[in-house]
Amino acid sequence: MSSDNEMKIPFFAKTAILFIGLIALMAMLYIAKSIIVPLLFSIIIAIVLHPVVNFFVQLKINRLIAIFITLLLSFIVIAACGTLIISQISQFSESWPSLVDNFTKTLNESIGWVAYYFDIKPIKIYEWIETAKVEIIEKSSAAMGQTLMLIGSGLLVLLLVPVYIFLLLLYQPLIIEFIHRLFGVNNQSKVSEIITKTKTVIQRYLIGLIIETSLVAILQIATLFIFGIEYAILLGLLGAFLNLIPYIGGLIAVALPMIVALATKDSAWYSIYILIIYYIIQIIDNNYIVPKIVASKVKINALFSIIVVIAGNALWGISGMFLSIPLLAIIKLIFDHIEPLKPWGFLLGDTMPPLLIVKPILKRKK
Repeated sequence: MSSDNEMKIPFFAKTAILFIGLIALMAMLYIAKSIIVPLLFSIIIAIVLHPVVNFFVQLKINRLIAIFITLLLSFIVIAACGTLIISQISQFSESWPSLVDNFTKTLNESIGWVAYYFDIKPIKIYEWIETAKVEIIEKSSAAMGQTLMLIGSGLLVLLLVPVYIFLLLLYQPLIIEFIHRLFGVNNQSKVSEIITKTKTVIQRYLIGLIIETSLVAILQIATLFIFGIEYAILLGLLGAFLNLIPYIGGLIAVALPMIVALATKDSAWYSIYILIIYYIIQIIDNNYIVPKIVASKVKINALFSIIVVIAGNALWGISGMFLSIPLLAIIKLIFDHIEPLKPWGFLLGDTMPPLLIVKPILKRKK
């Protein structure tokens, strides 16, 4: 049969098939999140740890022992950071009642100021606050069961992730060989080039992300220490992790220390100072740390950053918000190295093409 007689699928049918496929994919990702989320975290961590394993292997250490040493060192670092954070949380929980009292006092003073300057009866403001409080309590009690389930699943993830990482590092040669065989003998050189380039850039990107998070944490902790804000280490570390969530995370990261400053300091100016310094840190992060330290080839535009963060939250909750940007960056890297997919990589990036100026066609004079 000639190619002219072959049935051509209409554009609207292709679009419908694409959307149905995307909906089916989203449904599968949501249903299998308890399996996929730990596995994705494990893959990302394994990619970061792979150069460390190779370093020990080059020292003539058995690969199995090299993986064990790498995981042991990682566990020690994580345990040290975890102990520090837990001690800060413990201190924070002990002084929580006094923080609530101080914040209530500041809130009452603010209500008096607002009522005086805007000519609103204080009783009205208290009614609004009471209504909001009742709604928050109702939602909190409804979410209590979900929180307990999340803690249980979190403990399961903590047990699964190290096992996944160990097996991914151990079977890395097997996985690479599988990819080579999957694409056939004729494409071996191209596949090798794509794997090598993508792996290198992903490792640089993820390691750069860790360095960026560490620098932002140091700057935020130093700022809070300078202004004498309590729980500086906890708030600084939390702010640095929230900074990984674009736009939304930065707002939450600055709101938390501002609230603590309002509850613990006599003047509201401390909150204003923190807002200003955090804004300066954000400028330094966006204009120097990210372009210089995080791989410059991985730039995701604001539109898709927000979309994937919201989609990640809808699919997998808080874990999805943290995974969304690194996963999108990895997808973009793969797209950038495969010729047919390069337009999609360009769409995800933030390189703006020059604007096309359409000149009007002038009518010829008769």
